[in-house]
Amino acid sequence: MEIIRSNFKINLHKVYQAIEEADFFAIDGEFSGISDGPSVTALTSGFDTPEERYQKLKKHSMDFLLFQFGLCTFKYDHTDSKHITKSFNFYVFPKPFSRSSPDVKFVCQSSSIDFLASQGFDFNKVFCSGIPYLNQEEERQLREQFDEKRSQANGAGTMAKCPVAVPEDQKKFIDQVVEKIEAFLQNEEKKILDLEPCTGFQRKLIYQTLSWKFPKGIHVETLETEKKERHILISKVDEEERKRREQEKYAKEQEELNDAVGFSRVIHAIANSGKLVVGHNMLLDVMHTIHQFYCPLPGDIINNTSLAELEKRLKETPFNPPKVESAEGFPSYNTASEQLHEAGYDAYITGLCFISMANYLGSLLGPPKMCVSAKSKLIEPFFNKLFLMRVMDIPYLNLEGPDLQPKRDHVLHVTFPKEWKTSDLYQLFSAFGNIQISWIDDTSAFVSLSQPEQVQIAVNTSKYAESYRIQTYAEYVGKKREDKQVKRKWTEDSWKEVDRKQPIVPDPCSHTNSFSATGVIGKRNLSPDPREAGSEDRELEEITDSELEQMDSCADPLPEGRKKAKKLKRLKKELSLAGTVADSPAMLFEVPDTW
Repeated sequence: MEIIRSNFKINLHKVYQAIEEADFFAIDGEFSGISDGPSVTALTSGFDTPEERYQKLKKHSMDFLLFQFGLCTFKYDHTDSKHITKSFNFYVFPKPFSRSSPDVKFVCQSSSIDFLASQGFDFNKVFCSGIPYLNQEEERQLREQFDEKRSQANGAGTMAKCPVAVPEDQKKFIDQVVEKIEAFLQNEEKKILDLEPCTGFQRKLIYQTLSWKFPKGIHVETLETEKKERHILISKVDEEERKRREQEKYAKEQEELNDAVGFSRVIHAIANSGKLVVGHNMLLDVMHTIHQFYCPLPGDIINNTSLAELEKRLKETPFNPPKVESAEGFPSYNTASEQLHEAGYDAYITGLCFISMANYLGSLLGPPKMCVSAKSKLIEPFFNKLFLMRVMDIPYLNLEGPDLQPKRDHVLHVTFPKEWKTSDLYQLFSAFGNIQISWIDDTSAFVSLSQPEQVQIAVNTSKYAESYRIQTYAEYVGKKREDKQVKRKWTEDSWKEVDRKQPIVPDPCSHTNSFSATGVIGKRNLSPDPREAGSEDRELEEITDSELEQMDSCADPLPEGRKKAKKLKRLKKELSLAGTVADSPAMLFEVPDTW
């Protein structure tokens, strides 16, 4: 269903009914442009963090206009096992309601307009017949203006109780108006008095003066001529008629106000329904919907988490510093003289910050809650979450549930010579666009590509390289897991298991066997290849406890054998201890300390 300004009111009940009946909604928007500066590719880089993407769109996209809003409601029919849909196309445009209404400025992007025109988009329906709207703040201001005018008109304002202060340059004008009205009231035949058009300020002075001088017997209203000039019409009425006219005027003003709120009423109905809303690549749709029909998009209210800066920020709007007092017998801290890194003071400041942030959440409730308890349901979602500094895709460690497991299929692990610098890595990956580098140590780093599909190409380029090696993040994690499993083989229990399964070496006192075992150990420590390590592990595991005892018994004739055996015993003990430390199950997802 196509809905424009002329048929919006008569179809609004259909929209409300569809929203009330629906199981869920799908939405979509058409815009006058996407980016007022960077190219769309730069604006929506594949390597953006959520915060970066939001800030880019907030800065470069919100001056465009969402001028067509699509809504489709879905309701499941259990009888026929099918979904019933109702679709609406709303053309919206911020037509000013009055002279005091916001005069919205917006920009257009030629490529977006050209694309919509090529698809047959009717721009006349936007600019000539678009449904107006107001956001919540604009609506609040407009209602306050109506209330003030109504108060002035019916004499309920404070100005009705005392003479109004008229500026010197307006006294002659007001005196002339009063004289005309006094003459009008004395003329029994004349029922109405039409004053000459005047300015808004002069009309306000007239309303205030008449409310004081003539509280009864007349009805005052503002009309508009065909030339859009505003003037005041005064009628003789009794008290009952005056009240009736005021009620009619009030009802008309409310209807006009609702008309001015316009399409925002549909958005309010969707939000108040609490039902699921889905969309395709809907970040822009949601941001524009909030920006145009609710309120300006919020910025980051906390940009720095260092304790000193956090404490300063939480003293500013929209936060309110809490009122605190030290208990009797306890010293008090003065935040004007910082004592940072004294543990008690830092704990004190941390508590103040928590109170301010919790109370800020309470201020968002309706009605606002000025003091939020530490046991409040409002802050339960933050319980047992430990903030992780400098981890770009895992914001916190969850103490009472599974940790977040971000998808790192765009991340590579790179090893390289110690002499390499950041510039060398940028040069190596120059063909892959924007990258981000996180150093691990002098010879390795994580490199994040902007597009996951480029990962395998980058890995393939290192197959024949001699100075560096590239592997996927998954391969890196898998290799770490394999290394841990190898260490676990060398626990005490593992050696005994090997003892039961492997054959005993024929000559326990042989120099060759003893020497080859230690030789294998030396080679194992130098081998970077896990396949070689596996075969060497098997050779090492063939040396059992009983063999070591036999080796130790060949003391006099074979002093070297005894030394080798003792060395193996010490090594076995060290490996057992190392295996015990590494014996915990491998983590499904591990975050490097340097990430």
